[in-house]
Amino acid sequence: MKILQDAMDLQFEAINEDVPGSKWRRVFDRHWPAYSRWFVREGVRSRPTYSMSLEALRTHMPKLLPTYEAIVETAGGGDLEARFLSMWCPPFYVRGCSQAILTGADSSLIRNYDYSPRLLEGTWLASRFNGKRVVAVVDCLWGVLDGINEDGLAVSLAFGGRTGEGQGFGMPVVLRYVLEFANTTAAAVAILRDIPVHMSYSIALIDREGNHATVYVNPDRAAEVVERRVSTNHQHGVEWAYHAETTKSVEREAAVEKLLSASASITNVLSGFQRPPRLSDTLRT
Repeated sequence: MKILQDAMDLQFEAINEDVPGSKWRRVFDRHWPAYSRWFVREGVRSRPTYSMSLEALRTHMPKLLPTYEAIVETAGGGDLEARFLSMWCPPFYVRGCSQAILTGADSSLIRNYDYSPRLLEGTWLASRFNGKRVVAVVDCLWGVLDGINEDGLAVSLAFGGRTGEGQGFGMPVVLRYVLEFANTTAAAVAILRDIPVHMSYSIALIDREGNHATVYVNPDRAAEVVERRVSTNHQHGVEWAYHAETTKSVEREAAVEKLLSASASITNVLSGFQRPPRLSDTLRT
């Protein structure tokens, strides 16, 4: 469904809280009613149990367990909350993004969100959950849509344009793990190769030294590092035609590629992201 709107009031919030506390709890209280309805929309029994979720974290992201336990405790310690916050096998969801990696003197990671602002939490969280400063736009309350850590490693995600699902984590918690425990692109890639994901994503990475990568992660095949500096909402080719056409994934990819080939300056690329088809006044819900 497409809704054309001239304006929308959005609230963005920046939070600085080293460990989960009262500031994060206010974010939780604001968004939990909507998230809880979404999480059990197919029935509570359709979601993994707490013990299954905990075991998945212990197996695949053990260093994140203390932070997860602190987050759950701050959220009140409930069973449903704990299951949701693990992000193990969440419901299928679709969002769109465009990503560009700039190299050279202006090494940068630039991205936008190609979906309805109603689906954006609008929270920037600066934290030191594991002693390392991480600043990120959060999703699913403590996961990462995009962010950077004090080592200079920047990451972002884009939906990969495939309909398959599998046994794995929601990508935001995987990117949280990356920013908490990786300091270079190579270290981040190693993490992405090891953690199962429940949906397809294209992950953009760049570190302080300018080393960069685009990684295609999928629930049904191994993570793949590709020589691409642009990613939208398909991987090697379009597999979900309706979604690609609706979101103009191919057109956005071509437009961003043209931006990088014409001029690699941050100013010009950012300006290009403000023009169609990277910019759309049509909200998708």
